Amino acid sequence: MLSASTRRLTAACAALGALMALPVGLAPSAAAADVQSQQWYLSAMKADEMWKTSTGKGVKVAVVDSGVNPSTPSLKGQVLTDEVPKPVGYGATEDINGHGTSMAELIAGTGHGGGLKGLAPGAKIVPYRVATDGMSLTQVNKAPRIGAVIKAIADSDAKIINMSFGDDIGYDDEEAAIKYAASKGKLMFAAVGNNAQTSNNAGYPVSYPYVVGVSAVNKTGTVAKFSTHGRYVDVAAPGVNVPKWCDATFHSYCGHEEGTSPATAIASASAALIWSAHPDWTANQVLRSLIDTAGRQWPKDTPSNYLGYGVIRPRKVLENSHYKPGSANVDPLAVEDGADKPKTTPSAPAKSSGGATSAADTSSKPSGNNLTWVVVGAVAALVVIGGAVFAVIRSRRRA
Repeated sequence: MLSASTRRLTAACAALGALMALPVGLAPSAAAADVQSQQWYLSAMKADEMWKTSTGKGVKVAVVDSGVNPSTPSLKGQVLTDEVPKPVGYGATEDINGHGTSMAELIAGTGHGGGLKGLAPGAKIVPYRVATDGMSLTQVNKAPRIGAVIKAIADSDAKIINMSFGDDIGYDDEEAAIKYAASKGKLMFAAVGNNAQTSNNAGYPVSYPYVVGVSAVNKTGTVAKFSTHGRYVDVAAPGVNVPKWCDATFHSYCGHEEGTSPATAIASASAALIWSAHPDWTANQVLRSLIDTAGRQWPKDTPSNYLGYGVIRPRKVLENSHYKPGSANVDPLAVEDGADKPKTTPSAPAKSSGGATSAADTSSKPSGNNLTWVVVGAVAALVVIGGAVFAVIRSRRRA
């Protein structure tokens, strides 16, 4: 009989495998311009201007995923392999499908050797691996539990936790670890999922309190039709036509990738840029700055089910020397998330109680046209991010 963790893994394997299977391969050493030219969001977000103020230097981002390969040209010197605690370090530097390495490069890649340029190239990555598609039963059983991984990160000096994965079941030990991480001042981002056209179930960890849910938009700002929508969408970021590694051979990049996974990585990188420029701010203040400056044309107190508070624009924070980040201890998502998220960040550590591992991604494969207008009795609006105009939909999220 399969273990509980294996059953959960099986339910998600097909989705993640489909997400990573793409037809176009671009060899990094031979096609640097081709790969980096596909990173359209860098120009849309005016990365070159932001990098004059901040590159994310001094900020560590924990990437919880399929593992991270520290030897790709873009990640050499960027991955802090020695900072992963041994009890939760199994396979951390052995990426079994390329997904985690792609997320790490989108966050902090240097672009060397024709690799992806990270939005926060001055930041550093601390890698972690959890159970995911492609593992043997032995590897699944050895993979650390998500709750244990989050608890370990909470006790480290990493400031941001990137979770570009999802599971359809929540567990007490994971929720306790998330709460503990929030009490330790960590800022956590998670993908809302790619199953809007099927179950539209956000799942976990995005549904836990204190986790910032990220949806995906394309270069015109249209919300992707695969992007899961609902009350757990907090912000939106580019997640369509973003190049990533094709597979675990790391021989070539694939273009035209899509999903809320890369959107989450770009959100984490955005937070790293801001936190580097304002190292004295708390996680609440960094998040509030992203919310306050997000691109939207609807009242902030009625966040959209599809784009949350809007499309993130870290440049708007970096260029405003007079911006006031507000209270250091008040959770900026407390009001819109109601009773699910307390009004203040927890001050007392929460004890983690054990549990099972999670699959790396439960989202279904986006199919057909990548983008669609989402119309549910809502009002169309325009959102400006960088120099681009983003067309979106306004909708009051569920109570």
